[in-house]
Amino acid sequence: MSDAALSGGPRHILLVSHTARPEAVEATLTVYHQLIEAGVTPVMADDERTNLLAAHGEELNVAVLHRDTEINEIDIAIVLGGDGTILRAAEMLRGESAPIVGVNLGHVGFLAESERHDLAKTVTCIVERRYRVEERMALQVLVKVGGIVVYETWALNEATVEKASRERMLEVVIEVDGRPLSSFGCDGVVMSTPTGSTAYSFSGGGPIVWPSVAALLLVPLSAHSLFNRPLVVDPRSSLAVEVLERNQGSGILWCDGRRAWDLPPGARVVVHRSDVPVRLARIADAPFTDRLVNKFHLPVDGWRGPVRGD
Repeated sequence: MSDAALSGGPRHILLVSHTARPEAVEATLTVYHQLIEAGVTPVMADDERTNLLAAHGEELNVAVLHRDTEINEIDIAIVLGGDGTILRAAEMLRGESAPIVGVNLGHVGFLAESERHDLAKTVTCIVERRYRVEERMALQVLVKVGGIVVYETWALNEATVEKASRERMLEVVIEVDGRPLSSFGCDGVVMSTPTGSTAYSFSGGGPIVWPSVAALLLVPLSAHSLFNRPLVVDPRSSLAVEVLERNQGSGILWCDGRRAWDLPPGARVVVHRSDVPVRLARIADAPFTDRLVNKFHLPVDGWRGPVRGD
């Protein structure tokens, strides 16, 4: 966060929006006018600002990121879209102190703090600084070939090693803390944070882990093995997936579904906890249990609450 933001001076709020969609354009314009009225400078990436101006048809007083405003001047980011748009914002703000608040315009939107109908209230809380910051664990991801690091990246949700050819299984060995655990053929292996436990890991049969729990998850995908259960390990552990030399084809690494890297036979993907968390702004104090119920539309009919003294 900039010195100006900390001192209560001029504020710059980044808007990250899926401006190719009409509903996102409408929501972005609503936020824009509310920020201007509050004396805050809206900031957008150049391509998103161009899309917004083309849809709106009139000039808007929006600063361009990296041209008019530097990333370290951003106070907070308001994200208008689904989880994919929030992950894009996290990528843009990687290593910065500015938190992210998401307004869900997508389907599930597990990372989002509020829904479209709460938009005005959410912006008011942001302008008035009525939010707390929650730090979420991220993954540091290394790809090694012949013992040499050839690629390094990070992930908020998950790093997934997948087969590159649909018609072939991927032969892998999984490893925990430098020791081999099992080898098998599979469609892939998901290595996830607690935040990602409701994303790809969940689809693969992994457990839901509360965000406050510090842990790493490993979930095999369609593994041809008697031992194919998800693992939950200490956050200080390291996880690795090695693409065996006997594979006839290559694999591919995906991080948060956004960054990819080809994995030749013999490549190793090593994952451990990143020293740099992702900062999310929280406005409501609703427990994670309520978020699960609301996002997944879980049935809770008949519940009367705990008995006094429970």
